[in-house]
Amino acid sequence: QVQLVENGGGLVQAGDSLRLSCAASALRFNLYTMGWFRQAPGKEREFVAAISWNARTVQYADSVKGRFTISRDNAKNTVYLQMNSLKPEDTAVYYCAGDQRWSAVVGGAVTYWGQGTQVTVSS
Repeated sequence: QVQLVENGGGLVQAGDSLRLSCAASALRFNLYTMGWFRQAPGKEREFVAAISWNARTVQYADSVKGRFTISRDNAKNTVYLQMNSLKPEDTAVYYCAGDQRWSAVVGGAVTYWGQGTQVTVSS
């Protein structure tokens, strides 16, 4: 059974940094595009970042460009999201996602989702 398990969320102050990780099991990780999404209270889930299977292609939402960095370690079946210069509007539950299709990840129609990790940024 495929599992995506996120870690690294927490409560931080504006301007701080956090690094999220997502460990995948029971899938051929190096064949999958991986992504991060987030959902704030009362809002729809939104795309944050995506990374291709070989890490050569990345894409970010405009709201996080220049502040967040997505990366992956195929040897560890893990994808990361480094979040710098955090803002209160970054507060959300962050979800890891995976699919073999790039278009599915950037479009939000992915096959596999993690359970989410809470990130709260205080002002």
